Amino acid sequence: MLLQSANKIARKFASNLDCKSSFQRSNLFLKYEERFFKTLFDMNLFIWQTIFILSSAALLPVAPFLYLQGQYTRKKVGRLPDAEGETSGKFGDKTDSVKLLAIGESTVAGVGARTHETALTGQFAKHLSLKIGKTVEWFAVGKSGIRAGETINELVPKIPDVKFDYIMLGLGGNDVLKLSSPRKWRRDMTTLIGILKEKSPGAKIFITNAPAVRLSPALPQPIKFLLGHLSALHDRNTKDFTREMENVFYFHQPTQVIEDFFADGLHPSEKGYDVWSETMLNFAIDNYGIKKL
Repeated sequence: MLLQSANKIARKFASNLDCKSSFQRSNLFLKYEERFFKTLFDMNLFIWQTIFILSSAALLPVAPFLYLQGQYTRKKVGRLPDAEGETSGKFGDKTDSVKLLAIGESTVAGVGARTHETALTGQFAKHLSLKIGKTVEWFAVGKSGIRAGETINELVPKIPDVKFDYIMLGLGGNDVLKLSSPRKWRRDMTTLIGILKEKSPGAKIFITNAPAVRLSPALPQPIKFLLGHLSALHDRNTKDFTREMENVFYFHQPTQVIEDFFADGLHPSEKGYDVWSETMLNFAIDNYGIKKL
């Protein structure tokens, strides 16, 4: 059905092209291009949602085993505390300054690091400051275990009442671990991004990668395979729905990490946060054609 709709749009565009002026043709092209890609995006989401539903149905007979394995893994890994200290600060001593908001799950809460300065927010602020040559005032609004949809009601109200120049969204891990569907993930994320854009118009928004579950040394098989498959769906989904968003930069899921990247097999260490932050910024510059951060 969706493929037929895309073909119909293309045929209608071709039939109308000859009878228009150059200006009209330009506007017509933009109009049909937008409709065509929306249809393709809807088709991709339909495919990923179908894969999710069929995979879930196939796993029902072994669901009790997966649940017990998950509980055993959680107990074995344990629970690291959030980072201590202030949830706001600054990096740099330049006269010009910018504001950075980090909002999201345990990585923004700083799990795996001693303080927020050495966790994701502080490390990202450091590398951003070094690249733009300005002081970065940073604010971390995080909560362990939270999903994208819950962030809208629980964390957005806690955002400081200021306009931010940069926003980093650190979400996805719990949407994978708690089995959010591709449709729910897209709906929640696009809603959240819209809210953040409205609060800070013109801000550059960076989205951390879908969790690299397949690289985690803490997760056993077959949970690692199954969650890795869902994380890969979320990765492709996020690439898809952010493709046409202005000033939104998604860091694609990595295929490898440094040896001591993890603190507990799931969350980054302080060194992991450092390398991750620098890699995300370099990726945005190299892959999104950002001439000026």
